[in-house]
Amino acid sequence: MSNTQNLAKAELQELDAKFENPINKDKTCQVQFNPESLKVSFANQITSGKGSGDQNGTPTRQFVGAGTTKLSLQLWFDVTAPMPPGKTAEKDVRKLTEKIAYFITPKEKTGEQRTPPAVRFSWGSFRFDGIMESLEESLEFFSSDGIPLRASVTLSLTQQKIIEFKFNPTKKPGASAVPGTRPLTPAPAGSTIQGLADSQGKGGNWQDIAAANNIENPRMLQPGQLLDLNASAGISISGIDPSAHAGGSFGEARGHFSAGIARGISGGIEI
Repeated sequence: MSNTQNLAKAELQELDAKFENPINKDKTCQVQFNPESLKVSFANQITSGKGSGDQNGTPTRQFVGAGTTKLSLQLWFDVTAPMPPGKTAEKDVRKLTEKIAYFITPKEKTGEQRTPPAVRFSWGSFRFDGIMESLEESLEFFSSDGIPLRASVTLSLTQQKIIEFKFNPTKKPGASAVPGTRPLTPAPAGSTIQGLADSQGKGGNWQDIAAANNIENPRMLQPGQLLDLNASAGISISGIDPSAHAGGSFGEARGHFSAGIARGISGGIEI
């Protein structure tokens, strides 16, 4: 019997105008691959005062406004990767990324200013509520007939106040690590399981790592093949096939497919 663990997947949900309760469940979007990292930044609005400042001529500074909190992350979508059970495989990756683009599209409201929907990003115990300020999509891998198969989406969520870190009430921080929160490592060209494990100080555990990643030949890795170097024997990666990207890795796509198309949306948004 398989001892496979299911990965906890990050989600985007539409919220009501008060940034409290999820609405429109049909628009809830579960990511295909979890992000490698999340970047949260805080900023206060600072302006120079009108006074003369100190004797050296340094202008005084004063705090203005409530500040902002911003979350930045990058997501990957790939129609050549195996789809979860019950989901239909798409031929064009834009069918997957349009679900993300929904959250930056202003909604039509009678007699009111058009604004994007409030959105919640949640992953395990992490949660961030805000407005999608910017979105940049790069199409990086095309089929022979010109259909985009792979895309990266870089997005930024913002909240116009300094907010505390929030935890999902259904997740208990401090418990055992949530499956899927550890980043996967793309294999460089010509690398081996032994070499990668040794670079992480785990050379004596390379056989367990190979078994957990379903690697039959540890000396013949596909360039860009995604590996969990923290895996143990008997645990396989659910939802990601290590051999799924043999036709072109994420790293190769970024480095060699110059025919990529990028589109970006940004601008000041009043919340």
